Amino acid sequence: MTIFKKKYGLNMLRTVIIDDEAHMRQTLENLVHQYCPNVEVVAKADGVESGELAIRRTHPDLALLDIRMEDGTGFDLLKKLDPIDFKVIFITAYDEFAIRAFRFSALDYLLKPVDPDELIDAVRKADATFQGDFNTQLDALSEHLKLQDKTARKLIVKTSDFIHLLCIQDIFFCESDGSYTNIYLADGSKITASAILRDYEDMLADYGFFRVHKSYLINVRYIQKFERADGGYVIIKGDHKVPVASRKKEMLLEMFDRLANI
Repeated sequence: MTIFKKKYGLNMLRTVIIDDEAHMRQTLENLVHQYCPNVEVVAKADGVESGELAIRRTHPDLALLDIRMEDGTGFDLLKKLDPIDFKVIFITAYDEFAIRAFRFSALDYLLKPVDPDELIDAVRKADATFQGDFNTQLDALSEHLKLQDKTARKLIVKTSDFIHLLCIQDIFFCESDGSYTNIYLADGSKITASAILRDYEDMLADYGFFRVHKSYLINVRYIQKFERADGGYVIIKGDHKVPVASRKKEMLLEMFDRLANI
């Protein structure tokens, strides 16, 4: 479940910009020049073929890569270069399915038009990510984009020291812990993730998870019973007792009724 340890440090990032729109290539170059002093643009390209040549010629540390281009996709380009020995920040127009896949994989993407603060943050995280970690996340993204059975998807979870790959249906519930989230798993273990509970609520809403309380997000398949005492609790498999907020109680009971009638 735990794969790679992280590596931190600030380095000069030799960077290739690949986008089929000339104005976007120039905009990205201007932005990194103005806001990212540790980024050196060593090449620009306008598609899959030219991007492959630029990367093979310059051996960059980072690629700012458009997802959809005239001669193919950013993923088509990466397949030509496997194994990947550089980081990638994907550039995309809004696509709900693709964005959800990125979030599950904990990979960075930038929406057009690119926000400077988001670019700065993405570059910082790319610089701090060990290449093995990035490749694990990239593999997870590829699988997410191909999977038809969404329950088989895996969630990438970053902690202070590790990256974990979790099967969604192995998660019993999530608990808010300030700016972190405790994730309780079927094997009895707990992982403290470096993300807030709201992030997981957004990602897992379509996977049978329900926010019963401001501090708790539960996998409804593991609910064993609902206790009305003391304001209301759900008992999660493994004898976990999770409070239900009064404003969520009616919604939860309605969900029980729907499940009973299926």
